[in-house]
Amino acid sequence: MEKHIPIDIKITPENKCGFCTNSKCCTYITEELVTPRSMHDFDHLLWQVSHKDVQAYKDEDGWYLLVNNPCTHLLADGRCGIYDDRPQICREYTNDFCEFDESANEGFDLFFDGYDSLLKYVHKRFKTWGKYAASRG
Repeated sequence: MEKHIPIDIKITPENKCGFCTNSKCCTYITEELVTPRSMHDFDHLLWQVSHKDVQAYKDEDGWYLLVNNPCTHLLADGRCGIYDDRPQICREYTNDFCEFDESANEGFDLFFDGYDSLLKYVHKRFKTWGKYAASRG
């Protein structure tokens, strides 16, 4: 992430967003998943990550679906185009520690960038995955 910070400026949560050059927090959404445990659960997750710009990860808080699509209200300069009317989740978002400080993927225990990487994991986790897959017809 490119950062242009004048030497004499202290970065604080109040001014940090002004130094962010790509508004990373507004270019994706995550949705917490029920922890996948069964072959059926992972089969469903394989279907989800088969879609364009959808990935999955596990971190210390659990499993998440990651949808890489920017907010439609993000302006070309990285600011919010509906700031005064933005949803509550945007109002509650804290940038005390955000992707300006460190990329979110640094904290991933597992990361699946698509179908192939998740399928490889599934084959290791379930020794009988081939039989399960064949039984689905």
